[in-house]
Amino acid sequence: MNKIIINYILKNFLKTFFIIVLAFYSFGIILNLFEEIEFFKNKNVSIITPLILTSIYIPSLIIKFLPFIIFISSMWYMLKIRNNKDLLTLKVYGYSNLKIFFILAFTSFFLGWLILFLINPVTSSLAKYYEQTKSNYSRDIDHLISFNKNGLWIKENTKSGTRIISADKPEGKNLLDVTIFHLDKNYMLKEKIISKKANINTNNWKLFEVKIFNNINGLFSLEKKSTYEINSIYDYEKINNLFRNFDTMSFIDLLLSYNKLKKDGYNKNYLDQSLHSLLVIPFFLFMMTALASILTLNTLKKSDNFKFIALGLIITVVIFYLKDLSLALGQIDRIPLILSVWSPVIALSLFTFVGVLQINEK
Repeated sequence: MNKIIINYILKNFLKTFFIIVLAFYSFGIILNLFEEIEFFKNKNVSIITPLILTSIYIPSLIIKFLPFIIFISSMWYMLKIRNNKDLLTLKVYGYSNLKIFFILAFTSFFLGWLILFLINPVTSSLAKYYEQTKSNYSRDIDHLISFNKNGLWIKENTKSGTRIISADKPEGKNLLDVTIFHLDKNYMLKEKIISKKANINTNNWKLFEVKIFNNINGLFSLEKKSTYEINSIYDYEKINNLFRNFDTMSFIDLLLSYNKLKKDGYNKNYLDQSLHSLLVIPFFLFMMTALASILTLNTLKKSDNFKFIALGLIITVVIFYLKDLSLALGQIDRIPLILSVWSPVIALSLFTFVGVLQINEK
C-alpha cells in the first residue's frame, strides 16, 4: 500500500511539474520570438530560423528559473491535494505533513541532480549552437572577438583600416605574448607589433617590451620600445562581458575541466560563479519545495487558489531580487563570491526549518 501511495504522490507531482515547465516554455517562445524576428527582419531568412533559435534558447533559460518553477509546481500540487481532500486521505493512511514534505522535497532535490547531469549538457550544446548562429548573422561583423585553443583573437576597424590582435592568453587585466597587425583599407600589412605583455585595464592599452615592424615601401624597419600605447574599442571589462555567458558550458564541463579552463585564461571568479550557480540548484529546489509546503500544508481547509498563487508570485519575485542582490554584492567583492551564490539557500534553510516543524504539528 505504501508503495502505491508514494507512486501516486510522485506521479501527480511530476505531472504538475512538467505541465508548469511546458507552460514556461510556451510563454518563453512567445516572448522571445518577437525579439528574434526583430533581429532577423532585415536578413534574408525565413520565419523558421527565428522559430528554431527561439526553441533552442528557451531550455537554458528554464534551467535558470528552475527554483521558481519547482516552487509554483509544488504549491499548485499541494493546493490541489488539499482542496480535493486527497491530503485528508493521505493523513488517514498515516502520511503526516512532514512525511509528504520530505517525499516531495527529496524528489525535487534528486530531480535537480538529474537535470544537471542529463539535461544541462543538452541545453548547453543548444545554447552554444544558438550563440554561434546568432554571431554568424550579427550586424556588427566589423568588430569580432574569439577565444579558443589558439588564444584570444580580436578584429576591429580603425580609421585607416583594420587591426587584428592575437594573444597567447589573458592573465588578470593583462594579455600575454601579444601580436598586433595593422592593415590598410586594401588589407595590406602596414605595421606589425609584438609585445610581451599588454595592460588592457582601459581603452588605452599599454604595451611592454615592444617590437614594431613598419612597412616602408615594402621594406620593414624594426623599432624597439620599452612601452607603447594603442587605443582600442575593447578594455578588460568589455572583453570579460563577452565571455560571462557560461550557458554554453555544462555542469560536467565546468566540473571536469575547471583547472584547464582556468589555465587557458578564463577568469576564476566567473568560473566559480558559474559552477556554484549550477551546483546550488538541487539545494535551491529542496528549499523552494519546503517553502511551498509551509504556505499550503498548514491547514486542511479548502481555500481560494488565486490568493495563494498571487502570494507565490510575490514571494518568487522577492527571492529572485534578493538572489540577484546577493550575487551583485559578491561580484563587487562586498562578500565572498561563492557565499553570495549560496547565501539565498542558507537564508531559506533557516526560515524553512522553523516553518516545517510548525506544519508537522498540524
